[in-house]
Amino acid sequence: MHETLWFLIVGAVLVFMGLAATTLRRLPVSAAMFYLLTGYLLGAPGIGLLHLDMVEDARLLRIITEVALLVSLFAIGLRLRLGVFERLWTVPLRLGFLAMLATIPLLTLFGVYVLRLDWGPALLLAAILAPTDPVLAHDVQVHDPGDHDLLRFALSGEGGLNDGIALPFALLGLAVCAAPRGHAASLLSVELAGSIVGGVAGAIAIGGLLGWATTHAVTWLRTRHAQALGLEGFFALGLIELSFGAAQLAHTYGFLAVFAAGVAMRRVEHRASGGVSARKAIGTLDPEDVDATAAHPSKAHAYMTESVLGFTIELERIAEVAVMAMVGNVLANLQVPLFTWQTVALTVALFVVVRPASVELSLLGSNATHTQRRLMSWFGIRGIGSFYYLAYALENGPAADVTPLVPLTLAVIAASVVIHGVSATPLMNWYHQLRKRDN
Repeated sequence: MHETLWFLIVGAVLVFMGLAATTLRRLPVSAAMFYLLTGYLLGAPGIGLLHLDMVEDARLLRIITEVALLVSLFAIGLRLRLGVFERLWTVPLRLGFLAMLATIPLLTLFGVYVLRLDWGPALLLAAILAPTDPVLAHDVQVHDPGDHDLLRFALSGEGGLNDGIALPFALLGLAVCAAPRGHAASLLSVELAGSIVGGVAGAIAIGGLLGWATTHAVTWLRTRHAQALGLEGFFALGLIELSFGAAQLAHTYGFLAVFAAGVAMRRVEHRASGGVSARKAIGTLDPEDVDATAAHPSKAHAYMTESVLGFTIELERIAEVAVMAMVGNVLANLQVPLFTWQTVALTVALFVVVRPASVELSLLGSNATHTQRRLMSWFGIRGIGSFYYLAYALENGPAADVTPLVPLTLAVIAASVVIHGVSATPLMNWYHQLRKRDN
């Protein structure tokens, strides 16, 4: 009966979301909010069917969330259809690198002087909360590969970049936690900075090269020899795993490599399509002979990339269901109070002070408008990336230092899912109307 009940619940949730997806897009709610509530109701306050513990189940939660992040980062990279040297890229690069470099020290200082944490846990908490996650509010991300709106492109690109760049700071936080008192400062060195720069550059190079090589190899086999046809999902998953594994083997940052692989695959398609959209390059698809389109010299790149994108978007949605339901269930089974003055103060400080300050500092001299900067400041969504790094820290760090960070992190994630989920649709509708009026 227990297994049957699971089939009924999961099936009902998936069917409901399939039917209600269009309606939800028009309402000031997000799918993530519904999944969060579902996970919560599966816990002790509801039917008591699932009991996930953030500490005891940290390894399981980390693995599932890691897979979800990999799929999401690859999908984000595939959506960003723009030459890598185009000026539009400067804004997400600033947000992904500079805004994170501003966010981490500001949050660390808040943790030490307001929350009264030691330097190690404060730095670790800052690294956990630094990554943004535009996937959880679909209104704020790039709608399709031809979408070059500065706001959506910047937020999507930022989410693709900073999930990987947060890793060295999380590792540094764990090292400071484990270091004897008085020796933490010795961990900061020129060698550390060099390893971070090398890790970032190496990950981008590895992911970009694998994305470029795989896409060219498959399309060459298709157009020249009518081989390697079909099974685009296999190519997508294979490229994700290859990029992540190769980056890990080279001691670089796997998440960043996967994002770079998605960007590289899209870049190959963009160049091959000759400036027209991927859908126009594909043209009319003959359902009786799909292989003819897949092997056509002028259509192969576009067909493959769009097929891979469609597959990864479906996986991304499923991953969102799984992770947000897990977060909701962890919240339901949490043994300590979630909302205290510390968690409320941290949430307010991050959303109202730290995020806006980091965005403004990183975008000094950019061509982003005042409205776009305000919206970028607001939509610093925290979600899957922060949950992953919390599970990672619990799995690898000293429990005495990491466990107190659980309610702080979960409160920020829950608040972000609800507050940003409610505000995304009306704010983005207002933004679109403003853009239309200005044009």
